[in-house]
Amino acid sequence: MMSSPRSQDYRTFLAAAFREPAAIGAVAPSSTTLARTLASVVPSTGQPVVVELGPGTGSVSAAIQRRLPAGARHIAIEANRNLAEHVRETQPAVEVVHGDAGDLIPLLAGQGLCRVDAVVSGLPWTLFPLPVQRRILDQIGIVLAPGAAFTTFAYLHARALAGARRFHHLVRDAFDEVIVGRTVWANVPPARVYVCRRAVRSG
Repeated sequence: MMSSPRSQDYRTFLAAAFREPAAIGAVAPSSTTLARTLASVVPSTGQPVVVELGPGTGSVSAAIQRRLPAGARHIAIEANRNLAEHVRETQPAVEVVHGDAGDLIPLLAGQGLCRVDAVVSGLPWTLFPLPVQRRILDQIGIVLAPGAAFTTFAYLHARALAGARRFHHLVRDAFDEVIVGRTVWANVPPARVYVCRRAVRSG
């Protein structure tokens, strides 16, 4: 019997989590509901360029692909080599880059890009120290085109953790507009989505 794409994703996720538990930061791939909510800021007209940070097994990638019009570009940056290869194989329309989100600007430059129309993140922010959180957020703010949005999420159970509190304050300092949506209960664990616009320029 052939396994479903979802079960294949879950096996790939478990294998990655077993090898690098401190780097994955999740207990399961994002649900369809969470993925659809994260991807809601992706433009569905024109020829947008969308960057996805930490696609994992590709559940959010699939939601992004469903919104993108013909001629769009979808760049996914994944630090885990096995997960990057999995997304490359299962989502052939996605341009997968094996690299660190902390190198966002040079990685995009390598793809001939300096501005993007949306950034969708599945990164485990609570696991990152302050300098890493700040470095990634700063670069997201730089590459976002005027009017573009950045979405990410935080697990409800982790909101009391120091890393989560620190990220919450950082993201509010980094963007003029930060909307924290309703809890997505149809996810394991439940999560809340941040929608951020208009990066604050220092200096």
